[in-house]
Amino acid sequence: MTKSQLKTKPIQETTFLISGATDGIGKVTALEIAKLGAKVTLIGRNPDKTKQVTDEIRMLSNNEAVDYFIADLSIQENIYNLAEAYKSRHSVCDVLINNAGALFTSRKESHDGIEMTFALNHLNYFLLTHLMLPLMPQDTHSRIINVSSMAHMSGRINFDDIQQRRFYNGWAAYAQSKLANVLLAGKLEQTSISTNALHPGIVATKFAANNGFMGSLLRNAMNLFSISPEEGSKTSIYLATSEEVVGINGKYFDNMKALRSSSESYDKAIAKRLWELSLEMTGLKEPYVQKAA
Repeated sequence: MTKSQLKTKPIQETTFLISGATDGIGKVTALEIAKLGAKVTLIGRNPDKTKQVTDEIRMLSNNEAVDYFIADLSIQENIYNLAEAYKSRHSVCDVLINNAGALFTSRKESHDGIEMTFALNHLNYFLLTHLMLPLMPQDTHSRIINVSSMAHMSGRINFDDIQQRRFYNGWAAYAQSKLANVLLAGKLEQTSISTNALHPGIVATKFAANNGFMGSLLRNAMNLFSISPEEGSKTSIYLATSEEVVGINGKYFDNMKALRSSSESYDKAIAKRLWELSLEMTGLKEPYVQKAA
């Protein structure tokens, strides 16, 4: 289906699902989209905090169509349960913003026994995307936005030790996961659903502060030259709402402009191998993805 054939859905009838929406750029993204009158669903991990943020967004946006779900997105069973809970309340997901993620300076494993960075930053995006695909209309401006990072430029998919069991380097694990976010966007580019990745900038948030004293030092150093969450959310909001990007697919954006991503992100053999490994690690069968006409 061509860009001109895609139908325009009024923003007030458009449903958005946003992960990592209780802090930083995710929270700002949810708030600004809610202000447009859209139907917005937040995903958070902490029940009290997520309810508080949801109530705050409803009040500040004067929009009651703001909902939330609770899930630890590093746990695959939680993602499957989230998808079923979402389907019980909503028949459509027009826009999915994969925003949740973290950097871990020491190696940790998820509940599923998977290295935490790979579990949360990549397999979460991969699994949630595929569970939402059946709810995403093919004839309207459905969109998937993966919040990646310029860190992907130094990333390599280490198939020999993808979980870094032999030697762990937090930055290498993070860069690998952010490259995977870009590769996922590229792998879905032949559908009529716009799927793009982005670098939000170095944003003044709590990112990396989950790593104790060293994480706080890193976060404080980064904040010296960071931009605000409001600035950092602009590209996410642009890709989620702008008519300018309708029909644009498989691209990498920075500061609301499509730029060339890393050389490895264009390697179709790497993308295919990562896709097959991700299917295996999430227990998914090859999903049905309608090709663009």
